[in-house]
Amino acid sequence: MNAYPIKFEPILQEKIWGGSKLKNLLNKKSTSDSIGESWEISGVEGNISVVNNGTYKGCSITDLIKDHKEDFLGSNNYKQYGNEFPLLIKYLDANTNLSVQVHPDDEMAKAEHNSFGKTEMWYIMDREDDATIINGFKNDKVTTNSLRAITKDNVDQILNQQKVEKGEAYFIPAGKVHAIGAGVLAAEIQQTSDITYRVYDWDRVDVSGNGRELHLEQSIKAVKRDETTANKSTTNNSNSDSKVLASCVYFTSTVMDLDQPMSVDYSSKDSFVIYMCVEGSFEISINDYKEKVELGETILIPANTQHVFLDTQAAKIIEVYI
Repeated sequence: MNAYPIKFEPILQEKIWGGSKLKNLLNKKSTSDSIGESWEISGVEGNISVVNNGTYKGCSITDLIKDHKEDFLGSNNYKQYGNEFPLLIKYLDANTNLSVQVHPDDEMAKAEHNSFGKTEMWYIMDREDDATIINGFKNDKVTTNSLRAITKDNVDQILNQQKVEKGEAYFIPAGKVHAIGAGVLAAEIQQTSDITYRVYDWDRVDVSGNGRELHLEQSIKAVKRDETTANKSTTNNSNSDSKVLASCVYFTSTVMDLDQPMSVDYSSKDSFVIYMCVEGSFEISINDYKEKVELGETILIPANTQHVFLDTQAAKIIEVYI
C-alpha cells in the first residue's frame, strides 16, 4: 500500500440540536445552520467515507480495507475486524442539549442489532460560558428506574450535570448515561456504531408537535453502574510530547501539544493512526508526500507507515490508534 496521509470527505449530519460552528469555525462546507456532526472517518453502512486526496482519491474506506488489509488496518486489527473499519471519528456541535442517552455494550448490541457496541470519548475543543454535560448518575442512591421519571425539574437530582472546560476529555463507556449540553464543540472518538437509546429529550417536539422516540426499556437494560468519571491525563511514555486521554480495548487517544516540528516513529505500531487537528494547523510528511492539515480536519495514517514528520509552530492534535 502507498503510505501517505489520507483525507476523507466529511459526511455532514443535520441534527435537531445542531448549529453553525462546524461551518463557521471548522470550515465544513454547508449552507445549513443545523449541522450537528461531521463524520470524518466512517465505516457505518450508508455513511461510508470516501478518500478526497492523493493516490486513492475516490476510493471508499471499505475498498481500502479489502484491497490492502493489514497494510491499512494493522495485522491484529484485520484479524479482529476483517473488512469492518472499527472506529467512527466525528466533530460535534451542540447548539442545544443532546438527548440524555445510553449505548449498549458489544454483547447487547450483537444480540439485538447485530452490531458493535458503543464506547466513546469526547475532547472539548471549545465551550460557551456555563456549558455542561451529563456524566452518569447523581449518586449511588439514585435507582436505574428513576430514568422512567425524568423531567426538566428533576433531571439535575437524578443525573450528574457538570460544567466543562476547553481541553478536557471524557471517557464514556457503553452503559453510561450521558449527554453533551448546549454550547459544546467536541471531537468524538467511538466504536463503529450508530446505536443510541434515548432516555429523555428535554420535551422537544417537531413542527407537527411530536417528540422523538424514547427507548426506556432498552436504556434500563443497557445501563451499567460501575461508571468512571473524566479521564485524568497521564504521560505517554512512547512520546514525551503527548498525554493519554483515554485507553481501552477499542482505542487509545492522546493529545499532542506541539510548538515546534517533530518526527514520530510508527515502525513498531501495529495499527493505523488518526490525527484530528483541534487547534492550530500542521503539515505532515510521509515518504515524499506532504499534506497541510487545518483546524477541524482529520487524516488517517496507514498501518504500514514507518515514520512521519510534523511541521508546525502551534498545533494541538488528537492521536488515535488501536
